[in-house]
Amino acid sequence: MPLPGTPYYVEIHPAIPRELSRLPELANNLWYSWDRATRELFARLHPALWQEVGQSPKAFLRRVDERRLRAAGDDEDFLRGYQRVLSAYDSYHSAPNGRNARSPLAGNDLVAYFCAEFGFHESLPIYSGGLGILAGDHCKAASDLRLPLVGVGLLYRQGYFHQTLDADGNQHAAYTDSNFAELPITLIHDPTGGELRVEVPLAGRTLTARIWRALIGHVTLYLLDTDLPENSEEDRHITDRLYSGDGRHRLLQEAILGIGGMRMLTSIGATNIEKYHMNEGHAALLTLELYRAYAACEEPTQEVQRRAAFT
Repeated sequence: MPLPGTPYYVEIHPAIPRELSRLPELANNLWYSWDRATRELFARLHPALWQEVGQSPKAFLRRVDERRLRAAGDDEDFLRGYQRVLSAYDSYHSAPNGRNARSPLAGNDLVAYFCAEFGFHESLPIYSGGLGILAGDHCKAASDLRLPLVGVGLLYRQGYFHQTLDADGNQHAAYTDSNFAELPITLIHDPTGGELRVEVPLAGRTLTARIWRALIGHVTLYLLDTDLPENSEEDRHITDRLYSGDGRHRLLQEAILGIGGMRMLTSIGATNIEKYHMNEGHAALLTLELYRAYAACEEPTQEVQRRAAFT
């Protein structure tokens, strides 16, 4: 008879050798999504595993055999490729923000870009199609042009589904939770070390969301997540899936994106937003929050119109 006891789960992660100490930095910036040399660098370490993890550098580093990392750290040819990638990465990120005489932006002004989905790479599954790819390319182009842009979106726990077809041709979708620890994102904390929270009063209650950060070259994307114990069971699932649920559920998502997104920018200290760009109508409730913020202005309607852009 087996003895009763408490099961424990232990995760063992490979140690990164000193010679390759910046691999986690490369894995946590979606610059790799449009830099082939960086992706090829990871693939060289273990081609089969690279494909198995969906070409996700962060997931790859959590699973690769430590012996392969040590061998790569002693491989002069691999180290030369590693240094070339780091040189390109550092040169790219050392360039200053771009502003010119024709730009209405000055000083520390920012543009906040709101969208329900952002498509950068399959390693961050928070998009489904054209709108997400457009938003992702917008951020990549802003990074290349050194434009002062921040993105605002939602972090979907069940970003993708696996589709199967039965004998009658009917589609069946199976959802699985993403492991946030394997995504190229970082949880934002407050000065005390706790998780930073955003509160959105809505329908007689307060919804709470935490904030995650993704780096896309020079651009930062902030993502809101409502799967928190202080929320009701229903509210915890608001950010489960992209474009799911009935009209009420979609409205809650749009409130978190538009209203919560603007409050989130305030909470992280981004008070220098010159333009709020809404990509599609999913963030339209942002305009209500803008009216609240600028209600004391002499002409609040004109102020909101001046600051808001819509595509």
